[in-house]
Amino acid sequence: MEDKPLKIGAHAFRSRLLLGTGKYPSPETMVRCHSASGTECVTVAVRRVDFNDRSTTSFFNHIDRAKYTILPNTAACYTVEDAVRTARLGRELGLSDMVKLEVIGDEMTLYPDLPGLIEATRILVKEGLTVLPYTSDDVVTALRLEDAGAACVMPLAAPIGSGLGILNPLNLRIILERVKCPVLVDAGVGTASDVAAAMELGADGVLLNTAVALAKDPVAMARAVGLACEAGRLAFLAGRIPRKSYATPSSPMEGRIG
Repeated sequence: MEDKPLKIGAHAFRSRLLLGTGKYPSPETMVRCHSASGTECVTVAVRRVDFNDRSTTSFFNHIDRAKYTILPNTAACYTVEDAVRTARLGRELGLSDMVKLEVIGDEMTLYPDLPGLIEATRILVKEGLTVLPYTSDDVVTALRLEDAGAACVMPLAAPIGSGLGILNPLNLRIILERVKCPVLVDAGVGTASDVAAAMELGADGVLLNTAVALAKDPVAMARAVGLACEAGRLAFLAGRIPRKSYATPSSPMEGRIG
């Protein structure tokens, strides 16, 4: 079954899995994980990278820019001003015209500040950036972000780094039904089955980091989530059978053969 590439603004990706670059045991492990997963896009926290560090200890210097598209993000920004400034910096450094926009509203849960997120999206879209906002699993906010010009919306599956998986599949399903732009599930993924579940719901892609970086075997988990992303997408395109309350014979006496 042939599938179209994932399109975000002017960018197109064959892989629908996006990976982070933080928390890995070593830069070398990060490189192996990215390769094993099949990802084509990796996200980098602009505020957490020393771009003047050219040493081999800097993880950023291990990212093959010819192989991977860099998606700068505004992690650790708690105000509109900080997020906008950080997004601009990412573009000025030549990382990308894209930005994963985070405006954090609560330090404990790391849930987004939704009014601030919408405001920052409007500002950056007007400045020509391709904005990918990290948001709650709330359809109203998703629609407002789309109206503000977001290239996609990125609702959380669960709190960042929690590994809880998809807590509110109904909310994600509603967002998928209502918005026209791509929907990438972001945050809270714990293992490969979470990725498959998100893709089977109809998500256009999944972004994750902790599930791979902190796994007992990060490289094996990277391959697992890559395969799960492909399998979940294929299952969604194939179309699942309806759920029924009672049994249906798998080998009926009449009707279809087989």
